[in-house]
Amino acid sequence: MRNRILSLLFLLPFISESVSAALVEEKDYVAYLFTYFTGNHISEEAVCYGVSMDGYTYYALNNNKPVLDSKVISSTGGVRDPHILRGEDGQTFYMVVTDMVSDNGWDSNRAMVLLKSTDLVNWSHSVINMQKRYPGQEKLKRVWAPQTIYNKEVGKYMVYWSMQYAGGVDVIYYAYANEDFTDLEGEPKPLFIPKDKKSCIDGDIVYKDGVYHLFYKTEGHGNGIKVATTRSLTSGEWEEQPDYKQQTKEAVEGAGTFKLIGQDKYILMYDVYMKGAYQFTETTDLKNFKVIDHAVKMNFHPRHGTIIPISRAELKRITDKWGKPAELGELPVNPVLPGFHADPEVLYSQKTQRYYIYSTTDGQPGWGGWYFTVFSSADLRDWTYEGVMLDLRSPQVPWANGNAWAPAIEEKLIDGKYKYFFYYSGNPNDDSGKKIGVAVADSPVGPFKDMGKPIITDSPVGHGQQIDVDVFTDPVSGKSYLYWGNGYMAGAELNDDMVSIKKETLKVMTPKGGTLKDYAYREAAYVFYRQGLYYFLWSVDDTGSANYHVAYGTSDSPLGPIKVAKDPIVMIQDPSKEIYGTAHNSVVRKPGTDEWYIVYHRINKNYLDKDKAPGVHREVCIDRMEFNADGTIQRVKVSK
Repeated sequence: MRNRILSLLFLLPFISESVSAALVEEKDYVAYLFTYFTGNHISEEAVCYGVSMDGYTYYALNNNKPVLDSKVISSTGGVRDPHILRGEDGQTFYMVVTDMVSDNGWDSNRAMVLLKSTDLVNWSHSVINMQKRYPGQEKLKRVWAPQTIYNKEVGKYMVYWSMQYAGGVDVIYYAYANEDFTDLEGEPKPLFIPKDKKSCIDGDIVYKDGVYHLFYKTEGHGNGIKVATTRSLTSGEWEEQPDYKQQTKEAVEGAGTFKLIGQDKYILMYDVYMKGAYQFTETTDLKNFKVIDHAVKMNFHPRHGTIIPISRAELKRITDKWGKPAELGELPVNPVLPGFHADPEVLYSQKTQRYYIYSTTDGQPGWGGWYFTVFSSADLRDWTYEGVMLDLRSPQVPWANGNAWAPAIEEKLIDGKYKYFFYYSGNPNDDSGKKIGVAVADSPVGPFKDMGKPIITDSPVGHGQQIDVDVFTDPVSGKSYLYWGNGYMAGAELNDDMVSIKKETLKVMTPKGGTLKDYAYREAAYVFYRQGLYYFLWSVDDTGSANYHVAYGTSDSPLGPIKVAKDPIVMIQDPSKEIYGTAHNSVVRKPGTDEWYIVYHRINKNYLDKDKAPGVHREVCIDRMEFNADGTIQRVKVSK
């Protein structure tokens, strides 16, 4: 037992690093979510959602009606000032709101509500009444506009808000939330008191370049927005900027700041509450702001709210729940996985009736990913992260130390039980050049056991790399085949054990001819069978090139010869859609149909420049692949 525990402890450092592969990253954001309330009547004091595809044009969800019932989540029956934050794990959301009905008076509330969600649809909620939660609060008059930020120095979520006591001014306080985000820990402490000791409310903190920027309203003396900065949230050492940041002479409140996706620009917005308006300004330094009202459109009138970026899956989830505004048009369908992934292999499992994607974990310098993850789906649209299934830096794979690249998998029914054979390339411990290994499991998500040594070690042509493996089982003969090679294409029949090849069947099958504009073979062979033909797909050009694309040919045999198609390009970049480097694919057919899909990677558009390493910033996409009546493949229409 002790040895087993030690082995597990040895694995933990690698597994914990690998889990980050499932995180939502900035490149996954495709839209913006606006949380707001609409007015000062109890029917308007509720959380509403709006969405935007560009950060400038917003449409209300649910016909501008609440998405949460204030009577259920609050103690007063009304909530205001919703602030939403994406958690450090990328998948949990935290919302805090003022628990208040303004018809009861501006000094009537004593509470806030903490809410938590993992899907933006279902929220847990906890009311924190300051007078009930803490002793000595008899003179407390109001609790306004809470917000949340993660304090990296402490490793906790800080909730901050303004409070006023009888005879005093509004002061911004803070306390840390507990782990479940259901309560506050410790006594509230002042977070910021301006040098003039006057009231300040509606704090909004933005972290940029090592500095925290606190936007706040000078309540009752100017009614504008100022900024104070610090490098340590709770140090009390704030540097106040003297000027007001709003770009209007009207009274404003409720500052909200968010970063535009993929840009170095920020939007500072605020509620021009006496005029029933909202103003947007733009900045790159959080110091100088330019009005952009001419560029902003909304089909609703928000009050004090916040905006965060959201992913394709998150946008789909909330529009599935509350309806998609017609003005949004077609929603993006790609990429389908969060984070950076490449060289996707898709499997439909007869055992589980689900689809699985295995891929190279991307985003590492020098293609340095060392583990494989797996995602599953029931419909090829919504994917669930199933975890790390093979780690080349762990005892799982004794012969390799990294460069976990381009996997392939086959499901086989053996003696009435399903087995899964996972092929991949890795860098051997002696650094003697990439080799191909195989691991076996009883489930498509593992655990997988490596065979202990590589099964393909040398190039049959004396050059190129032993990478980009593919496995194919011929539905005609029942035999299985392995294909591989960078700079060449090799193929061989597998033995019945599926972990070794019949060396006498090895053939070099590299398609001859072509150019980088059409079908010159580079790597990533993929084989499938349809209506009497064996289709061979491969990638052309370099994986870091926008021109990286898929070509194909056909054969009457799983080991060739291959006849290149007259129109050989299956898919290629579409600059008009900002889609580049569409290649290294796999293919899947929906069971019981002739409906085919191609699963591939593309270069994330924000990393296209060579100095941004486009070859290691790739994302997984899926599109329909269709055939002409004569069996030729129609060029795939790549989708955003």
